[in-house]
Amino acid sequence: QVQLVESGGGLVQAGDSLRLSCAASGRTFSTSTMGWFRQAPGKEREFVAAISASGGTRYYVESVKGRFTISRDNAKNTMYLQMNSLKPEDTAVYYCAAKSAAYDYMNPKAYAYWGQGTQVTVSS
Repeated sequence: QVQLVESGGGLVQAGDSLRLSCAASGRTFSTSTMGWFRQAPGKEREFVAAISASGGTRYYVESVKGRFTISRDNAKNTMYLQMNSLKPEDTAVYYCAAKSAAYDYMNPKAYAYWGQGTQVTVSS
């Protein structure tokens, strides 16, 4: 089992940067594909990025490519999302999640463990 706690959200202006962290407890973090999702008010939860267990493979939704970078430190049981050039449309609650099922990495159903979320608000 994995417990996840996000941090690093906040209120920023368009063009600013934020780094989100996801601290994990449990023995399976280093062997799990991890993901970041976000959910804006009135919208469905949306895939943002994912990273393989070793960190060697990364996936991004098209809208954040070139602006966001996902990374992980297995020695610290922590995953990160560096967000640069933020836009108002990036405003959402951001969740980290640990993948455990055989669905595609973009599918929320693939992730059994979720954090509580951290709010990111980007003003124009």
